[in-house]
Amino acid sequence: MLNENVKKLLAENMWDLATCVDNEPNVVPVAFKDVTEDGTDRKIRRLNGLLLEEMPEHRKQTAQFTEERMKTKCENIYKENFPFWEKISDADREYICQNSHMLTYPKGRNIHNGEECSGVIFVRSGSLRLYIMSDEGKEITLYRLHRGDLCMLSASCVLDAVTFDVFVDAEEDSQCCVVSGPAFAAVSQRNPDIRIFALETAVSRFSDVMWVMQQVLFMSMDKRLAIFLSDESARTGSDTVTLTHGQIARYMGSAREVVSRMLKYFAGEGIVEVSRGGVTILDKKRLRDLAL
Repeated sequence: MLNENVKKLLAENMWDLATCVDNEPNVVPVAFKDVTEDGTDRKIRRLNGLLLEEMPEHRKQTAQFTEERMKTKCENIYKENFPFWEKISDADREYICQNSHMLTYPKGRNIHNGEECSGVIFVRSGSLRLYIMSDEGKEITLYRLHRGDLCMLSASCVLDAVTFDVFVDAEEDSQCCVVSGPAFAAVSQRNPDIRIFALETAVSRFSDVMWVMQQVLFMSMDKRLAIFLSDESARTGSDTVTLTHGQIARYMGSAREVVSRMLKYFAGEGIVEVSRGGVTILDKKRLRDLAL
């Protein structure tokens, strides 16, 4: 019989890769978290061989097919998004794929808490939020990641120079391809191109972080809110920002009451209309003027 922790992992955390009937795994993903008897081990390793020994022949074939399918998907994703992919050896490409896994995170799930090297996260669908948090629990959103974006700050073991803790939450149901942090770090030590890519990816996001700090420290609330609504409208291509007052406040590092009060002022001036469905921009020109 399979280890109960492995069954639980397949049933709960890897359901997008495993078809489960009566909590029994039917197919095996390429790689997944290695869970010890007490459920504490968070390392990633390949366990297909161990599981295949306990499977009947028809399930072995299914598992092997799934493995090849996942390897192909992994290679296609990385070939498209990692500029160094063709420069590294076949062995290193194989090693990265072996230590990669697809995960589906439900809305609200904390993905990275700043304490572990969670890995390099590539967003395939959905949205993630990166933020810092004070000892008192106040949050400031640094930036958000959407389809096609890559998160390096969740892999602290790859970037030694990053010494502050960041948190990552799923803002909506999200599917991500995650490369084990220790595995990515090991390969990067052998390949300068990977290390350069990791640093460039992290540095490119620091301009976003500094922009957030500039707004929080030096800008008035009405200007910050006007900038946020304008940016969100441009990103989604819609005049309606479908976010609650609480979500807007969290993204801006403010309080919900402050945001609600400012939106009420904007509505009174005819700039926006506030409803249960979100905030609709009525006067883009005046909103842009406030943002300048």
